[in-house]
Amino acid sequence: MAMLQFFIAVDVTVVNVALPSIGADFGVDGHALTWVVVGYTITGGGLLMLGGRLGDVLGRRRILLLGTALFGTASLLAGLAPSFILLVTARLLQGVGEGLALPAAMAVIVLMFPEGPRRSRALSVWAAVASCGLVLGFVVSGIVTELFGWRWIFLVSVPFILVVLAAAVFLVPSERPAESMSSDLPGSLLLIAAPLLFTLGVVEAGKADSTLPWLPPVALVGAAVAGALFIRVERRSRNPLVPLRFFRSRPRVLANLATALLSAALSTSFLLFAYYLQDRLGAGPLRAGLTMLPLAVSLIVASVLVPGLLGQWGARVCVLAGICSTVLAMAAIALVSHFEATGLAMIPAMVFIAAGMGLGTVGLQYVAVTGVTEDDAGIASGIQRAADQLGGSTGITICVGVGFAPALEGTDPFLAGSLLATVGLAAAGLVAWRISLPAAVTERPLG
Repeated sequence: MAMLQFFIAVDVTVVNVALPSIGADFGVDGHALTWVVVGYTITGGGLLMLGGRLGDVLGRRRILLLGTALFGTASLLAGLAPSFILLVTARLLQGVGEGLALPAAMAVIVLMFPEGPRRSRALSVWAAVASCGLVLGFVVSGIVTELFGWRWIFLVSVPFILVVLAAAVFLVPSERPAESMSSDLPGSLLLIAAPLLFTLGVVEAGKADSTLPWLPPVALVGAAVAGALFIRVERRSRNPLVPLRFFRSRPRVLANLATALLSAALSTSFLLFAYYLQDRLGAGPLRAGLTMLPLAVSLIVASVLVPGLLGQWGARVCVLAGICSTVLAMAAIALVSHFEATGLAMIPAMVFIAAGMGLGTVGLQYVAVTGVTEDDAGIASGIQRAADQLGGSTGITICVGVGFAPALEGTDPFLAGSLLATVGLAAAGLVAWRISLPAAVTERPLG
């Protein structure tokens, strides 16, 4: 399960450094390359909650095998893709595999390890592997792309996925569904359709010589309609993805909204680093990956320090500090771009991003699951994870898709992307400022 988690996490960040190489091979600009990133996170984030429900209905082992097999097949398709359209399609399918496999894998861990020290150890390994996968994705991408070509960032995972499938067949026990319930398939499809249509509208609107001028407004209207239908379906569904009782907890609602806004800026920064190092400075994938090593190291340090700070300062202070740190990172990116400084000048921005990700994201996760019970722990965790992924993909669509749009030629894309991200962070700060927790929760140290 940890091996599966590692490669799913790696695939979130591994494409960042490889994007310029992919664009050069297919003749695609940075504006359209946003699809390679957001295609994976949109379908993955949109299906996470449905994947958990299907595991309950059809059996976790069955859904685990189905999702893992789909993820591996899509990885193979991405590595062999002869065209950009097929590559994007493969990334969408990878996201579907993640949305099915990840909740089932986590449920398997929870159910196979009894509550207490053994389960705590297992979940700690699970979380640590996810963090390592996200961090190593940057460096691995540069090394693999430079030495073997960008296709191998997808192909390298295929044999390991086969190992996961074989191990799951022999080690994961089959079980009957714990309960019979209807799954909210229409809600899941609408949750995916809305951000996909929004991305299509923004990307097409940025084209300087679009042959389909009607497509952007139609896609954007379609995104709004899908969003409205999602709310309506959730209100009427007997078993909604987002139960109405979730909205009764004001701190949780605000925490997930702030998570989406913060994740939008963090995800944007990762792409801006990669584009600046390779497109602006002309660094190769290996050099770009090694230059981003301080980001990886800083993220590891932050993961070690933040739990203690969260216990001392409280979640609200940590979240606000993380948002402020991310604002400083965006300002640093804009300054480095304006003065066309060397790659080493990006190190302060990377350190600020690591602090923002550590303090802000972990603090918001803590608030989002505060006060949960056995009845709604899975729902709260799934919504928080979906807010993180869908917020990140939406942020990339707006900040990178708009900033690098050919229609805005003559405008510094790094300045435009940083400015848009900062606007989102200001909104995140206002939302986080309104988060309040009971004193007993705020003052209780983590242990």
